[in-house]
Amino acid sequence: MTGWPDHELLQIGWREWVAFPDLKIRKIKAKIDTGARTSALHAFYIRPYRDKGVPMVRFGIHPRQKRTDIEIECHAEVTDRRQVSDSGGHREKRYVIVSTVELAGLSWPIEMTLTNRDTMRFRVLLGRTAMEGRVVIDPGASFLLGKR
Repeated sequence: MTGWPDHELLQIGWREWVAFPDLKIRKIKAKIDTGARTSALHAFYIRPYRDKGVPMVRFGIHPRQKRTDIEIECHAEVTDRRQVSDSGGHREKRYVIVSTVELAGLSWPIEMTLTNRDTMRFRVLLGRTAMEGRVVIDPGASFLLGKR
């Protein structure tokens, strides 16, 4: 089911499995992070290019932690480049893309920045603007939508 029911909020835990069908990512573990305004997606390489004048980016993903043998190459239109501060206060200029996120059979477009998260525990941070008006978070629960 795509779209969003008018009055239902999806209950999720502090970490969940999500998908990004536009990027051919069938499952990737996400940390639900209300402290982050914008979502972030792991990319171990990022290469900008143009397609018929449209700014694009090609990037590689290791969708599983500690598994560099599994790679997915993604392509997306660049919607912005902006300075982002990480949780340690370090500033980095990142590419911004829009992609569809899928949770529990529901899907909607979200904005994400691309950054190398090899040293982090989660390949995706799902920020608060991606969840606003759609989810309720139980911070004491994990994988309420199922362990894949």
